[in-house]
Amino acid sequence: MSIDRVMLLIDADNVSVDVIEQGVAWVAKQFGGPHVRRAYCTAESALKHQALFKRLSIRPMVNLAAGKNSTDIALAIDAIDLAIAERPEVMVIASSDSDFAPLVARLREKGCRVIGIGQQGKVGDETQTVYDDYEVLTHHKARAPARTERPAAKAPTAAKTPAKRAPRRKAVAVPVLPEKAQAILRALPALGRGEVVELRVAAEALRETGLLSRSGSSTKLFGQFAELFELQPPKAPNHVRALPAAMA
Repeated sequence: MSIDRVMLLIDADNVSVDVIEQGVAWVAKQFGGPHVRRAYCTAESALKHQALFKRLSIRPMVNLAAGKNSTDIALAIDAIDLAIAERPEVMVIASSDSDFAPLVARLREKGCRVIGIGQQGKVGDETQTVYDDYEVLTHHKARAPARTERPAAKAPTAAKTPAKRAPRRKAVAVPVLPEKAQAILRALPALGRGEVVELRVAAEALRETGLLSRSGSSTKLFGQFAELFELQPPKAPNHVRALPAAMA
């Protein structure tokens, strides 16, 4: 479903980077892409996550004021200004904080459909019921390396008649992805996780890594690997996803 005006305002000091990336993809899938993307955060967070903000075309709104709720207040002020000036159909607030209930009610009075995005384990039921709709996303922690345990020493046993060896199994050849396709997956980790990525966002990430020239077409690049990537919709594609062969 494509909607003319969708605003995504992110409380970047409240949700993880992983949830931010999932949230942008979710909004793009549901509504055809957020037209306004802003992340409200401290200067330290803006510097730390500048690569992510640049790749997802998120505009960082740096908060230099001191105070526990100063970032929330800055987000609320911008939300009201946007609702009055831009008249969006949908306003999405990415935050697990329950303090935005008065803001949600005011935006609804302005004619906005207000949707919340929160991080699992940080958002309560009372927060979700305030919004017209609410999406809870799971934060995926980085996997710790597997521990290698030493095998226990075997006790000496009596000599046995050597058993017959089982026939060796033939090695099964594992398909190797083309180097360029591997580079695409490295530049767009969301594809490797099975997520649908907006073509415009994908093109920006590919240009940053040098896989796509400034005048190059992302649809043509993905079209070179039709067995690995699927463009959606087929006639006028604006999103892309990885096929199972690319994630094997």
